[in-house]
Amino acid sequence: MSFDALVMLGFGGPEHLDEVVPFLERVTAGRGIPPERLVEVGQHYITLGGVSPINAQNRRMRDELAVRLAERGIDTELVLANRNSPPFVPDVLGDLAGRGKTDLLAWSTAAYASYSGCRQYREDLGLALAAGQTPGLSVVKVPPFPELPGMAEAVTDLLAGTLAALGDVPGLLVMFTTHSIPLSLSANAGPEGGRTDGDLYSAQQLALAGAVIGPAAERAGLAQAPAWRLVYQSRSGAPHIPWLEPDINDALAEVAPTGVTDVVIVPIGFLTDHVEVIWDLDTQAKQTADELGLRTHRVPTVGEHPAFLDSLADYLAGYLTGEVRPPEPGEACFGDCCLNPRSQRPVAPGIQLV
Repeated sequence: MSFDALVMLGFGGPEHLDEVVPFLERVTAGRGIPPERLVEVGQHYITLGGVSPINAQNRRMRDELAVRLAERGIDTELVLANRNSPPFVPDVLGDLAGRGKTDLLAWSTAAYASYSGCRQYREDLGLALAAGQTPGLSVVKVPPFPELPGMAEAVTDLLAGTLAALGDVPGLLVMFTTHSIPLSLSANAGPEGGRTDGDLYSAQQLALAGAVIGPAAERAGLAQAPAWRLVYQSRSGAPHIPWLEPDINDALAEVAPTGVTDVVIVPIGFLTDHVEVIWDLDTQAKQTADELGLRTHRVPTVGEHPAFLDSLADYLAGYLTGEVRPPEPGEACFGDCCLNPRSQRPVAPGIQLV
């Protein structure tokens, strides 16, 4: 099928102090987040002036992708729609429908299979369609892209730059980081019928980390690849609910007595350097490391790396030109993919609303 608009689905973020509290209330609605955690996270944004860099970063990514798609002969309109801040998904879909658009392709700014990174965006689309304000509109969401060649190349290149600057440090450890999620959601990550009751979310990121560590070390001129592990950050749920561990701060405390002196932090779970990266890694994790006598070296995210953007443009172009077919039953981003065991809402699947 052909598409007449491409929707880039973003998380959103406040761009003024007055927007911080309403933004956090939307993000945490119905999730049972402890009030003290909301106050804590709110302070992160306030310390940064009330402005999250994520929207500006996503706008730049949108513009860079539009240029690359045009270079590939694709002039499909590309728009940004956010879950938690303007422009909201229902408003964007309503505008597109009002301008005569009928068939939309959507992708989310999250690379891995998970409820919050994939299915929840399908719910945003599905709820907007179910509201009846977008007659005649259909939406296809492309699957996550953990094996995107340009992502591996971008992480390899960025990590190699940091490793080369450090040289052969005997006490070096690389920590790849990603957002922690509840164990109930990690167990449900993946397409219906394709889940193995394992943790596909972490497995996809372990695979990426394992694929880049050797080439990055070789490119940096190191004698051998350094030790590495996957750790988690940014937990926000109720304390009694089990989430993926170890938290990066706990992991730093664990390795400090073992001879580790330098920790390279690689946030592979995020596309851009937004608040959770800046605060949780550059502020909290760095403070923890300083207190433990560890040196930290943070690698940038892939969002503006040319190899990543080129590869993402190729990926999206495949769907826009019809060279790649939309998802079908039993595949990612169709049916009961990445279910939330607590609730089920309308979703935008391959082609129709179910």
